[in-house]
Amino acid sequence: MQTNFTAEQLSDPGIARANEILRACVHCGFCTATCPSYQVLGDELDSPRGRIYLIKDMLENDRPADAHTVKHLDRCLSCLACMTTCPSGVHYMHLIDHAREHVEKTYRRPFMDRMLRAVLARVIPYPGRFRLALLGAKIGRPFSFLMPDARLKAMLAMAPKRIPPVSRNDDPQVFAAKGERRKRVALMTGCAQRALNTDINDATIRLLTRLGCEVVVARGQGCCGAVTHHMGKADAAMDAAAKNIDAWMAEIQHGGLDAIVINTSGCGTTVKDYGHLFRNDPMAEPAARVSALARDVSELLVELGVEAEPPAPLRVAYHAACSLQHGQQIKTHPKTLLKAAGFEVVEPADSHLCCGSAGTYNLLQPEISAELKARKVRTLEAKAPDVIAAGNIGCMMQIGSGTGIPVVHTVELLDWATGGPRPPALTQIGG
Repeated sequence: MQTNFTAEQLSDPGIARANEILRACVHCGFCTATCPSYQVLGDELDSPRGRIYLIKDMLENDRPADAHTVKHLDRCLSCLACMTTCPSGVHYMHLIDHAREHVEKTYRRPFMDRMLRAVLARVIPYPGRFRLALLGAKIGRPFSFLMPDARLKAMLAMAPKRIPPVSRNDDPQVFAAKGERRKRVALMTGCAQRALNTDINDATIRLLTRLGCEVVVARGQGCCGAVTHHMGKADAAMDAAAKNIDAWMAEIQHGGLDAIVINTSGCGTTVKDYGHLFRNDPMAEPAARVSALARDVSELLVELGVEAEPPAPLRVAYHAACSLQHGQQIKTHPKTLLKAAGFEVVEPADSHLCCGSAGTYNLLQPEISAELKARKVRTLEAKAPDVIAAGNIGCMMQIGSGTGIPVVHTVELLDWATGGPRPPALTQIGG
């Protein structure tokens, strides 16, 4: 794609990066075939190629974002299926993130939009606040019909039937390896996951220590920054990321780390990109070091090796989270691990398509999200599984709200198969 940025514009590192990405695009349109929003809406401007044209026009002309452009950029899930499909290597993730930052700086959203986004940015990254919000949503859910906005109804509907108790495993501490220590790793405990499902971190700690890892929960770590980053709130995202970098660097300097383990794939995609986010910052070197150490839990488990016997003969439908298969290009590890543990693993049709969760997308774009969820649930249920496994809490909540089939994290099944307790979600399954 030909671009015409001025030398002055290109002196801005963000514009320079956008220019590189835009020039890589050859207009082929392969991305439209795998774009979930384009499949639902059928509008070229709701495809990656269409959005690239909108972003180019906005940035090249150095103009504030307008309502037309914002509407189509907001409809992007950031599922990154387009990056997997693109034959030219267009790094759409960095481009859409930069565009959203430009929108946040130059466009004044309607009052309701501003309010909802401000609430999400100030609540979801903080587990204590999020728990209180979930409790309030649970109480208010019977009155959702009074809500004047579909997004408010979606927020009330998101609250789980049961809010789990606080897990003390999320507090800063060190869990000793069982037997000989093979690795020393830091576990990112996340933010939303700590409020929505405490079983995942608990199972991860049991599994890793059983496999010879000393597991550190670093003091000072918190939200990865993805929630605010994908809303264009760059300063808040960088602040959150900087706290994590400081926390993990302290552990690196104190006792060393072989890996930083992340069991929420949306967070993993963001942490692995810290090196890029801080490339022009004084923290560039430690950020790059943290990114280099970041591992999805499935990556580490494949390296460690998992030998197990299934406690029950289960047919597991594996849902590939977009942030794992497209954002991190990890496609086979979770399935390999589940099969090695003796489970029967099946995959739904169109497994590359998003379930519609996409961070806060299901709250901010509930109609499109609901259609994507219905499609995903249909394809999963068509496989007649006993259980659905995924590697991202957002996907688990989204799919779980549309099916009666139990939904668990991959590590919960692997923990169970290697001697841990039965995942609580599987209490209705015999064996």
